[in-house]
Amino acid sequence: MKTKYLIIGAGPTGLGAAHRLKELGEADFLVLERNPHAGGLAASFRDDNGFTWDIGGHVVFSHYDYFDALMDSLLGCERLEHQRESWIRTNRTWVPYPFQNNIRHLPKAARWECVEGLLPGNRPDTPPENFAQWIDAVFGRGIARHFMDPYNFKVWATPPELMQFGWIGERVSVVDLKKVLRNIILERDDVGWGPNNTFKFPLKGGTGEIFRRLADRLADRIKYDQSVNRIDAQSKTVTTEQGLTVGYEALLNTAPLDILARDWLTDAPDAMVDAAGRLTHNSVYVAGVGLDMEPDAVPDPRCWMYFPESDSPFYRVTNFHNYSPNNTAKPGEQAAFMCETSFSEHKPENVHELMDRTVQGLVNSALLRGDRVDDILTRWEMAVDYGYPVPCLARDKALNVLQPGLEAMGIQSRGRFGGWKYEVSNMDHSVMQGVEWAERMVSGTPEKTYTLD
Repeated sequence: MKTKYLIIGAGPTGLGAAHRLKELGEADFLVLERNPHAGGLAASFRDDNGFTWDIGGHVVFSHYDYFDALMDSLLGCERLEHQRESWIRTNRTWVPYPFQNNIRHLPKAARWECVEGLLPGNRPDTPPENFAQWIDAVFGRGIARHFMDPYNFKVWATPPELMQFGWIGERVSVVDLKKVLRNIILERDDVGWGPNNTFKFPLKGGTGEIFRRLADRLADRIKYDQSVNRIDAQSKTVTTEQGLTVGYEALLNTAPLDILARDWLTDAPDAMVDAAGRLTHNSVYVAGVGLDMEPDAVPDPRCWMYFPESDSPFYRVTNFHNYSPNNTAKPGEQAAFMCETSFSEHKPENVHELMDRTVQGLVNSALLRGDRVDDILTRWEMAVDYGYPVPCLARDKALNVLQPGLEAMGIQSRGRFGGWKYEVSNMDHSVMQGVEWAERMVSGTPEKTYTLD
């Protein structure tokens, strides 16, 4: 079969592209999805006990009017809006996020260590060459030791010295010594930083509900259970493991870029295969732990929490029942803890042990009383091989080989792993990469979110 526009992957980027093509009056397009469902890493699942889980802690916030309007049309009033309340567990206490602005909550010795590291002359003044050096230069050794170093290793499963820091942008709050001291002396909290300090979430169905509804609009143009295994850029054909061959005029890939270049492309140049081998990623294990709330329990208003220390395997826990009570089987009566643990060759984990370690970590972190472990009603788990694209030191040079090489073949690769740029991998970024690709294909409008520089 043949199509004008072929899209690999029915995740946020692929669905964004397909939806925009349809809006622009294009009907000759097709989406190939390896799974039996849409959504990619933004899919949601309902377990056998009636709890709904995401693949990690997604929230809806936006930099784009188009994305906002799309969410309005998909969800309408069937969504909730929250003020972010997030905390860090360290030194056997809780510190409001962002850590560096709220160190007054630390024990005195740790508090002084953090302040001392910020004092004039105590931070390196040479230009940093990697993420670890950037952390020391910006935050000082105290904040680095108590939060930034251990947390970033837990989330990326990569030593910070093997990562670049150009991806930071708005994702990490830098530090102001004057503000830190003011907050300590005046006993003020500073919790409003960041683009996600308010966020929205679907009333029912988890994050995946967004993309189920979007996919429903495109149902006749999506082929599920089709796993790509070969792309012939010269003949402009894509073949799947199931035996389907599709000819195309334009191709958008949203699957992992390294797999595309290394495994799928026929006659891929050696330089592209080598570049693909220099891209790195982590894997993520998501554990969902659900149980009844105690009748006299004080509600916990927190949205999510960060865990830099080694007494728990996870780097983040989301109070998923606070995102929407409908994420539980009995809304308003149950708690749902969604816990994320990363792993890689730098940070190996035995996935088969992680559920038990997760439950123990909830106990260690004072989120679950030890005498309530036997009350747990559901234990849901999912391990995803591709969790986050790591901004490793070799990333940009690799992308500068891969993306122009694909462009020369008439292929664009976008999305969290299709583009491999974490700094433009939020949900809104991912959808808009697909939207902007469609606009470029149809009308020649330059892409803005993902650029080849």
